Amino acid sequence: VQLQASGGGLVQAGGSLRLSCAASGRTISSYTMGWFRQAPGKEREFVAQISRSGSSTAYADSGKGRFAVSRDSANNTVCLQMNSLKPEDTAVYYCAADRTYGSLNRRGIGIDYWGKGTLVTVSS
Repeated sequence: VQLQASGGGLVQAGGSLRLSCAASGRTISSYTMGWFRQAPGKEREFVAQISRSGSSTAYADSGKGRFAVSRDSANNTVCLQMNSLKPEDTAVYYCAADRTYGSLNRRGIGIDYWGKGTLVTVSS
């Protein structure tokens, strides 16, 4: 499966962005889908994941209550709605797909497929 993330940009603190991850080559229902991010000088970290059916989601503590992950099977797309953005959310965000039925590795180790990142910059 090929993944293409989009929707990043520059936003002021308190604003919102919606990231999209378009998949091609295979249906996203075959994968647990996730979002990770990597800030300058920091390690990659887990942001959110959604199960194959879309019935189960999980979030890093940093995004709970502010971020929402969803999947659109008709368009083979996964989205990450980010609200109340903070400067510390500034990072390159990556879409991921994995054949696991469980939790994604929180450091992204062993993930089957990655998309190219999209940069999110939150100004204070």
